[in-house]
Amino acid sequence: MFPLFDPTMILLIPAIILAFWAQHKVRSTFERYSKVRAARGYSGEEVARQLLNMRGLGDVKVEKVAGTLSDHYDPRSRKLRLSEVVHDSASVAALGVAAHETGHALQHADAYGPLMLRSAIVPVTSISTTLAFPLFLIGFLFAGSVGWLMDVGIVLFSGAVLFSLITLPVEFNASSRAMALLRESGYLSEQELPHARAVLNAAAWTYVAAATMAITQLIRLLILRGARD
Repeated sequence: MFPLFDPTMILLIPAIILAFWAQHKVRSTFERYSKVRAARGYSGEEVARQLLNMRGLGDVKVEKVAGTLSDHYDPRSRKLRLSEVVHDSASVAALGVAAHETGHALQHADAYGPLMLRSAIVPVTSISTTLAFPLFLIGFLFAGSVGWLMDVGIVLFSGAVLFSLITLPVEFNASSRAMALLRESGYLSEQELPHARAVLNAAAWTYVAAATMAITQLIRLLILRGARD
């Protein structure tokens, strides 16, 4: 039995379907509401900049980056990076995303626990995810001599699962902050807020899908490990 192509692969099918659906959902929802211009006419960059200033975060820079929906906040450099379709657009979708990233900046300023924990484990998670599957595979193929490497691989991959789970409250909280910011500031009207919420809810499904995939992969590794005993 080969650990990359075996009957346990069937466990991944629901997670894969969810991942494809989530990607389609976020792209189609963003595309739909990127065509709806916000009444006040502010761009994503302007809204992010002003929301940051309103919360005393004038030292956080707002930059334009390449890519589609590549928006993110970097707590190391304290830079809020917006993709072109968000940075320059005055759509309700762009304002929702810009406010969401501003929410991450506010989390950083507030030392929001899950964000701080996620930031702290990023370097370790990156390395452990890279090593987990190769080590597990070696241990699986040569169980008689280095079977313990399967356990090392499982422990390392558990770090990736932990990261994906911590990401959920980080992203949900950022979206909650975003909706509150947009409502309080008045950049979106009561009629426009549901459109921004739809974009953020769609994006949330991508994180749910990622966590589901990670958990399912871990279960699969555990089953394969048990089969070698």
